[in-house]
Amino acid sequence: MSENLQATNLDVPVWLRVALQEKGVRRFGVGECNPRIAEYNQCTQLAGYDDKIAWCSSFLNWCMKQSGLRGTGSALARSWLTWGRPLSQPRYGCVAVLTADDAVDWKGHVGLFLRIDADNVNLLGGNQLEEVRELAYPNDRVLSYRWP
Repeated sequence: MSENLQATNLDVPVWLRVALQEKGVRRFGVGECNPRIAEYNQCTQLAGYDDKIAWCSSFLNWCMKQSGLRGTGSALARSWLTWGRPLSQPRYGCVAVLTADDAVDWKGHVGLFLRIDADNVNLLGGNQLEEVRELAYPNDRVLSYRWP
């Protein structure tokens, strides 16, 4: 499936608009903490943690909260597997839940769907190369697409 979505502002879900405004927020170096990432962690059981911990799910929970929606409240990426309803096909801005690189069955990654091609799904998410950014992941890592 190949999609090149040209969304208008009306087509962009509010949580994705919130996330897009956070692009470029990144983890600070050793001995420092980005207070914005610590704020993301306040939306999960990672409250009080710095930016050195995995924060992809904290970021999505924060985006949902800013949008007036309830997230999972969990720092586990796979907690999003039971959030909202499953989609048979991805939808612009939907939550995409992925396996982790190391295939440990409780680990994962979560981000917001932007587009897909034959090989990769592109997501906007937190803790993607230590920042809020767009990044491509192999399609075979996708576990589920979710919508509120």
